Amino acid sequence: MTPQIGSALLYFVILISIGFVAKKRMQTAKDFLIGGRSLNFWLTAFAAHASDASSWLFLGLPAMIFTQGLFSSWMAIGLVVFMFLNWHLIAPRVRLATEKYNSMTFSSFFESRFADTSGIIRIVTALMLFVFYTIYISAGVVGMGILLQSILGINYQLSTLIGLCLIIPYLLAGGYLTLAWTDLFQALFLLIAIVSVPLIAFKGWSPIEDALTRQHLSSSFFPDFSGHTLLTIFFALTSWGLGYFGQPHIVTKFMGIADPKQTYKAKYVGMTWQILTFAGAVLIGLEGVAYFQHLKDPETVFINIADLLLHPFVAGLMLCGVLAASISTINSQILVLASSLSEDFYKRIWRKNASSKEVLWASRVFIVFAASLAYLIAAFRINTIYELVFFAWAGLGASFGPIMIASLFAKKINKYGAFAAILTGGLTAGFWPLTTSSIPTLLIGFVLSFIAMWCVSKLTWRWHKHEVVHFD
Repeated sequence: MTPQIGSALLYFVILISIGFVAKKRMQTAKDFLIGGRSLNFWLTAFAAHASDASSWLFLGLPAMIFTQGLFSSWMAIGLVVFMFLNWHLIAPRVRLATEKYNSMTFSSFFESRFADTSGIIRIVTALMLFVFYTIYISAGVVGMGILLQSILGINYQLSTLIGLCLIIPYLLAGGYLTLAWTDLFQALFLLIAIVSVPLIAFKGWSPIEDALTRQHLSSSFFPDFSGHTLLTIFFALTSWGLGYFGQPHIVTKFMGIADPKQTYKAKYVGMTWQILTFAGAVLIGLEGVAYFQHLKDPETVFINIADLLLHPFVAGLMLCGVLAASISTINSQILVLASSLSEDFYKRIWRKNASSKEVLWASRVFIVFAASLAYLIAAFRINTIYELVFFAWAGLGASFGPIMIASLFAKKINKYGAFAAILTGGLTAGFWPLTTSSIPTLLIGFVLSFIAMWCVSKLTWRWHKHEVVHFD
């Protein structure tokens, strides 16, 4: 057994142990899906940010910096800014609102908030979740496959299958509570890995700047102050950051905190973690330019630096940080998707009188289904992690971001406007990449979703204003 395999096995033993310990505290579907709204602010903070990180933090973001230079880090800055706004504006209100309506999923919350008895909002929400989460989960599976291929020296398809077989059991065991406790462990582990490796590799700014210059890459946040540069910065800030308002695997973490008044503490804990990890990922990408003139796969820059500088066992532990990022996000997303399928289809359409225990078991079946479908997409690896995540992130953000904001702050939005917002945002995100426009998918989808929501609500308000339910 190689040192790297040993460290990976140790890591999985810890995760599975946490899962089965958490199972003892889980009795109902509410416990399984949102942890019984019983988490403290530390667990909430780390759960939200660990589920956000994904393998993109270790593989996709460093690869983007490695291939484009420092200027592209504006995208990471935008993510930090909008995640702060997500904590500040959305977290406390969505916690109170979902408890008021006894909602455990996006679908049930929107349906209750807009008094939709037809089920159309629930169905279109579940449809968008299914399409975009399947793509998103497959991106995490790709990242896990790349790492296990490096550690085990086996082919890519087999490594992805092994990864899924290792992580699904503990998710089946404990659900949301499992994720919360494993996310705490993985977030701390991930932080150590993404910060320590670039610090060990750092040899000063001069070698990095020289390498960036040789390879004609940006070494400045502001190459110039032209209108084109400023517009590019604006696009970079919003093309990802706006998506935070509509990411169910992140927003549902806000629902699980025990005391809504503690969200401000969770905000500062989580934001500190995010700033440190993003800074580490950007630095890894810059150092990769200095260490390697060319990489066949830029998404392996973190893996290559860890292998180059660290003892095999320590390198194996650091590479488990990629596993931590992949596993946290994959499981959070699978749980959200399985929750939607069990609550919105199984209980709503197939078994309207299903008990909480029955819905719990249905959730577990859908977990296996979602993981299997994502594996089929990931096995062919037709896109990079960055491309898969960008497509799915934009789809979720454009579909649900505007309506989430409106559901918590607007008074004159009805169910028809809500339906129009979700459908317009999702369709725009799905088809906009086929155009040659330089306007980011998420930005145009977000704007069009808001316009559709407002216009349709305005047109139907006179006849249907009595159907609106206000959240104060």
